[in-house]
Amino acid sequence: MAPWRFAARFAIGAVLVAACAFGQTVKVPGAPAQFEIHRLAAAPVIDGNVTAAEWQGAARVEKWWEFSPDDNIEPRVRTVAYLGYDDRFLYIAFVNYDPDPRAIRAPYTDRDNIDDTIDYNVVILNPSEDHKTGVEFIATPRGVQGDGLNSDATGEDAAPDFYWDSAGRISAEGWSVEMRIPFSSLRYSPGNDQNWPLLLFRNYPRDRRYQIASQPVPRGANCTVCLFPPMVGLHDLPSSSHFVVAPYTTITHSDQPVDGTGSPLGNGTTDTQLGADAKWTPNTHIALDATINPDFSQVESDVAAVTANQRFALFYPEKRPFFLEGKDLFGTPIQAVYTREINSPRWGARATGTAGDTAYTILVADDRGGGSVIIPGPNNSSFANLDLSSRNLIGRARHDIGSSFASFLVTDREIEGGAHNRVFGPDFLWRAGEHDNIQGQLLFSDSLTPDRPDLAVEWDGRRLRSHAGQLEWSHSTVHVDWRLELIDRGNDFRADLGFVPQVGTRESFGEGGYTFRPTGFFSRVRPFVDADYTGQRDGKLVYRFIAPGVEADGRWTTYMSVQYSLDRIRAGAVTIRRQQTHFRLRASPSRVVQRIEVEGQFGSDIDFDNGRPGRGGSIQGNAQFRPTDHLELDYNGQYDWLTLLDQQRLFTARVQRLKATYNFTARSFLRVVGQYVRTDRDASLYLDSVDFRDGSRTLSALYAFKLNWQTVFYVGYGDDRELVAPESGPGYGYSPALRQAFVKVSYAWQR
Repeated sequence: MAPWRFAARFAIGAVLVAACAFGQTVKVPGAPAQFEIHRLAAAPVIDGNVTAAEWQGAARVEKWWEFSPDDNIEPRVRTVAYLGYDDRFLYIAFVNYDPDPRAIRAPYTDRDNIDDTIDYNVVILNPSEDHKTGVEFIATPRGVQGDGLNSDATGEDAAPDFYWDSAGRISAEGWSVEMRIPFSSLRYSPGNDQNWPLLLFRNYPRDRRYQIASQPVPRGANCTVCLFPPMVGLHDLPSSSHFVVAPYTTITHSDQPVDGTGSPLGNGTTDTQLGADAKWTPNTHIALDATINPDFSQVESDVAAVTANQRFALFYPEKRPFFLEGKDLFGTPIQAVYTREINSPRWGARATGTAGDTAYTILVADDRGGGSVIIPGPNNSSFANLDLSSRNLIGRARHDIGSSFASFLVTDREIEGGAHNRVFGPDFLWRAGEHDNIQGQLLFSDSLTPDRPDLAVEWDGRRLRSHAGQLEWSHSTVHVDWRLELIDRGNDFRADLGFVPQVGTRESFGEGGYTFRPTGFFSRVRPFVDADYTGQRDGKLVYRFIAPGVEADGRWTTYMSVQYSLDRIRAGAVTIRRQQTHFRLRASPSRVVQRIEVEGQFGSDIDFDNGRPGRGGSIQGNAQFRPTDHLELDYNGQYDWLTLLDQQRLFTARVQRLKATYNFTARSFLRVVGQYVRTDRDASLYLDSVDFRDGSRTLSALYAFKLNWQTVFYVGYGDDRELVAPESGPGYGYSPALRQAFVKVSYAWQR
């Protein structure tokens, strides 16, 4: 598809968005018209004990619907919620009755470590009244908190954090939760006419996961927040002005090999870092964030993954607090924003806000460099080390049109020495009725690469200009769902501040399924089929497949799927057929065996490094055990293998990770993590020189106390070892690569 043709089709879609004017909410039959909230005469004590005297005058919510696994029926357990407020806080309480309190799943966990196998309550508010993005507040029977965003455009995101209080209590009748949310933690328009869309939710995991809400939730709807009825009765609220400054100090002692990996550790160095994060919301329409020498160290490393025989870069989620304000505005069909590409900022600043029906965010950061940049291609991607400093800018503005929107994104990386990467273009989401979404994005990039061919072949000062576009139409009803997608990425398109590992291709993708709702062990069965055709811009095949399958939900919160794919994939100069069986099984059998999950694929496979067919597969497993409410054991493992057609084993790769966490309370824990990674190869079978063996072993321990998400105290230790060949004699051994101990203290002052 020529760029001008794609642009023309994109423009037609944008015009349709501008022409449509849907109502901002979707009316759900049987749903309450509104929730009324009342001002309380006295503030309740947040201790988890919900008494009639403390909550006198609060609005009661007693009508609930169980929308999964059954279709909006009378719930099998009773729930009562209370709503109230005063001059500073919004108060919500839940009383969750349970016929067997001994079956309540209520472990102590870290903040945000709440999954669907645990009992919990959720409040989703939409203070901005845009009917698109809700703020989630989650609490368990232990008072453990989780929070984040629920966006109809980008889905759920648990990364953002807010200041609020909660407490839980288990009793002979069930359990209860009380929440106190400061109005200063919310963003809302001034004035007395406050009508915040609201949903209350209860998660009830037993033989199945039962989902209970304060309104019916129709199956097949193309949005969630758009369904919420308003909460009315909020009057004379304070301004949402809020100021937080959180200085920190980190003291780190590191021992490293004196003469490279395999040599003894030296005496090491001690480094002290000082910095601060600050946030100011002067009014309801804007939030200003700033950071100086930010502490972006992660107190838990990413879970390792097998990289052998992988064609494209692996994605790891953002965990750093500074980048999480307004994070939903960074989500677009093409992932042109991936803030982990900003590796080591000296400072950063950000403004996020609204102006009428327009929401915007703009972020600037000065990066010392030192990270990796993805060098994309049609069949694989590589990395280049960016040993150069850069100035970075990311901005997006989104204008709402009813329940749809049109948007514009710009990113700019100005690199030391005069190189740059600039990306810009519009995107849109059109809710074309109750069951259809149409979204798209068109981006243009302009790049001047650094004059550093020692780091990457294309980094010789050349100019690269191109485009990328994506159009998607999704349809969902009670039984039928399907999705069609067109993707076009030019050869020279680059998004150095994004995650776009594949360019120079045109892709057509489609999927569709039909859902049955049987009774018995299975509560949902969905046969489906996926199909894809991806070709280079010169017409050469990159990837083609058709893959029928079936997925189902069952008792013990079981999810299972089986899919058979018939592929044809380019590997180097040839294309090779591949047939694989994909499978996934996930279950939550009991309070002790919290989660068991196994997934993978096996069958014919491809040696992408050498362009040869073979047989192999990959199996990944996760098991989570909670022997007590305080102790959690979490195991992750992966095993990959590939055998050539002459029965010679090309490689075997393993990852094993065991995490043991003892949660003393909802605010403090001790965690020990051990991780083992190893790849064994028959180097004689490779066309290029490779190591026979590589791997690593890491051990880390961390004690943490969190008064809130920014007032924290950490003490940690880590020991990293790499697998190296001896200078003489047989065998490999693990040699010290890094030994580190650190202390971090951060305290948040609020006003």
